[in-house]
Amino acid sequence: MPLIIDSHQDLAWNMLTYGRDYTRSVVATRRLEIGTKTPERNGDSIVGWPEYQRGQVAVVFSTLFAMPARKKEALDMVWYTDSKSAHHLYRDQITLYRKLADSHPDKFRLICSTNELDSVIEHWNTPQRNDADAGHPVGLIYLMEGAEGIRSPHELSEWWDLGLRLIGLAWAGTRYCGGTGEPGPLTAEGRQLLSAMADYNFILDLSHMDEASAFESLDRYEGPVMATHANCAALMQGADTNRHLPDRVIRGLIERDGVIGLIPFNAFLKVGWKRDTGSRREEVPLNVLIAHIDHICQLAGNSHHAGIGSDFDGGFGLQSIPPELDSIADLQMIASKLIARGYSESDAENILGGNWLRFLRKHLPS
Repeated sequence: MPLIIDSHQDLAWNMLTYGRDYTRSVVATRRLEIGTKTPERNGDSIVGWPEYQRGQVAVVFSTLFAMPARKKEALDMVWYTDSKSAHHLYRDQITLYRKLADSHPDKFRLICSTNELDSVIEHWNTPQRNDADAGHPVGLIYLMEGAEGIRSPHELSEWWDLGLRLIGLAWAGTRYCGGTGEPGPLTAEGRQLLSAMADYNFILDLSHMDEASAFESLDRYEGPVMATHANCAALMQGADTNRHLPDRVIRGLIERDGVIGLIPFNAFLKVGWKRDTGSRREEVPLNVLIAHIDHICQLAGNSHHAGIGSDFDGGFGLQSIPPELDSIADLQMIASKLIARGYSESDAENILGGNWLRFLRKHLPS
């Protein structure tokens, strides 16, 4: 099986909001959450360390995420009122990831450089003993989802020293740009932040950015660009949202040698899909995700710019993903679906992890 690099998971947010322990299996997590409000609110968990192992999920972009107070719901615990509180929340999440890696070095390792990335990949490519305790460490790369925690461009050196390499300016709108549900261009502060980010070669994530701000960023930003978790607007005609990537943004990412992580989330695959509590109201087959991957590849003329950004456990769970999938381990099914559509094994390996690996080796510091 090819290695998978998943470019978006909200691990810290889930650990803080629901007390989830990602060293456990999904079966154990689901069992522990029976009778709680978590499955009703977020769905059954689809991520766990044993499933990483079965699915060959070697590296995960692990978010620093908090929602603005204006968007929070009654049970939300990780939210900010201003840039100062966002800054503290993101710092706390870095501490949480560090504790996870320090407490379980056999299961998780932090990645800030190509040397650390290659060490993790080498481990996965080395055969291990077959006893129950054997396995490979999953590499965690910090991804700031929404840059409100950067109080000024002068703080970028602090974030760089903490190991941050990937920054998305938006979730909803921020003082830097328009975002999901809150359209708008880059602001003057956003342009200043991009200029300062380029000095460090931070990788810019266009996910959640409004089309106007994303398109301007492609033209303006001198550092590397990507979209960690976004589907294709052209295949979601009639969707009343600016969440999906228009073709002109996709083409811009391709021209800049970026990679786009596609999301196996039913609401981002079928316009109007909604989850009935506790069940899948309407099944959306995995082939619909393959169509989004294929759309990227057709625009590019090759398989070098599509990837997987599952967003698993990120506000949805088992009840909201294609029926062929039970956990993150089943993302390997994407390879056989691609091959059935006419893609080669090499193409499938690119899309599951090879494209992100190439991108990271090119843009992370040594």
